Amino acid sequence: MSNKGKIFLVGFGPGSKEHMTQRAREAIAESDVVIGYSTYIQLVKELLDGKEVVRKGMTEEIDRCVEAYEQAVQGKTVALVSSGDIGVYGMAGPTYEVLLQSGWTPQSDIEVETVPGTTALSACASLVGAPLTHDFCSISLSDLLTPWPTIAKRIDAAGRSDFVVALYNPKSGRRTQQIVEAQRILLQYRKAETPVAIVKSAYRDMQDVQMTTLDKMSEHKIGMLSTVLIGNSSTFMQEGLMITPRGYANKYDNITGETKDGEKAGRSLTMGLISWKSVVREYLNNEPHHSLRDVARFFNAPMGEIVSAIGEADADVTTGGYKALAIAPDKIEQAIEVSKGFGKLRAVVRAEGGAISELMINSNDFEQRGDWLNIENEHFHFHVNWPQVTSAWLVRHDSKLLGVQFFNPQNETVFNLSVVKQDGEFSQDVVEKYNHAWNELGIRAIQEKAVNE
Repeated sequence: MSNKGKIFLVGFGPGSKEHMTQRAREAIAESDVVIGYSTYIQLVKELLDGKEVVRKGMTEEIDRCVEAYEQAVQGKTVALVSSGDIGVYGMAGPTYEVLLQSGWTPQSDIEVETVPGTTALSACASLVGAPLTHDFCSISLSDLLTPWPTIAKRIDAAGRSDFVVALYNPKSGRRTQQIVEAQRILLQYRKAETPVAIVKSAYRDMQDVQMTTLDKMSEHKIGMLSTVLIGNSSTFMQEGLMITPRGYANKYDNITGETKDGEKAGRSLTMGLISWKSVVREYLNNEPHHSLRDVARFFNAPMGEIVSAIGEADADVTTGGYKALAIAPDKIEQAIEVSKGFGKLRAVVRAEGGAISELMINSNDFEQRGDWLNIENEHFHFHVNWPQVTSAWLVRHDSKLLGVQFFNPQNETVFNLSVVKQDGEFSQDVVEKYNHAWNELGIRAIQEKAVNE
């Protein structure tokens, strides 16, 4: 036994020896003491001859970490073992927390080595096809340590973002409704027939695989040893296999054929980061009858991204008659004052819950009070949380629109103001005031003015 202690944080995969890494076996062999949850100890019992074994219960996670530290302080080599990957919903995190709270540093006498293993979502996915071929996320439904509103928000974000979702700890004897709630949230964004795989004890004696759909998911037998894999909008079932396409069909004919028109091998798709905004501009030119809200809905993009695509067009590029100019950050409040000179306005305000209100207002209906921009008169009271506004754009279509749009950090609309026509036309006085605002508030206009000076 060395005078210098060491802790191995060992993830040994599903539990079968065939799926345990060589380094995991070596780490256990080198250890004087092996610590783990009793079920995990049972899974590696054939490797424990001559070892001091410390078994702990299901809820004694911190006790396992403290025990590992105390044994290592004595100069022993310790293996703290866990199924799957010990760094994924495993003991690596709490062990480091215990060590750091004790004053340990990586330069201390106790060495720590993490030995990764195959995590449950990878093991389960291998049994049902290729459900994780594209972007995915994992969410634990256990609310013993994480508040349910936080979990629900993560499920909602995953559904909204079209991730394949792996649910850990989906259900227990006392926690029966969390999986039902997860299903309800995801059904807001996914079709009922979205493929779902429920895998219990992958590569162990009690292995069980159930294939179902999102609408039927909660009707199946699910427990703490289950991992639930839920497909995204492109996942399909064929020949009993759950497949999530990587996206090659978007670029190549019949996957192995030639690149499609407009695409190039080794280059981003036309809807990639650099070029997708040009696609938006082309769409505006081809579909001039659509409103900006229609365009945002078509591309499933925040309104701010659509407006930005218009604003980034070169001077000689048309965008369906629209033009947009970003307002300098230090002039966003000034944009409110300038808007008061535009006469009668239509205010469109989006509430956090998604409700949209359209109000007819006048210049004297605005009042700034601390963090709140109040829009109120004898007919209504509306209050905008002004710190939510982080960017603003002047947006115009000379025959249709003269407006100002205000966005939050996610580029979603907080509210927008548009000039109301008089007798079917914008008054010349308002057009001149709007042009003045365009020349004074816009970032490009300010840069051009500075260059000229």
